[in-house]
Amino acid sequence: MAKLRLFLTPNPSKRAAAHRAMAKAALFADTSASTRLKRYNHHIEKARHLEAAVSGLEVCS
Repeated sequence: MAKLRLFLTPNPSKRAAAHRAMAKAALFADTSASTRLKRYNHHIEKARHLEAAVSGLEVCS
């Protein structure tokens, strides 16, 4: 049975770019500063992990 994928972006570089865009959008959201910062940090961390996977390196948290 074929595996259903939620996102059709197999390229981790594109996903990292998308997470960077989401991080920038999170900074301008209409929410509290702490929520914006949490969302920003979450997306930036995800982008860094994806980019590290592309380059074959591990990211230290």
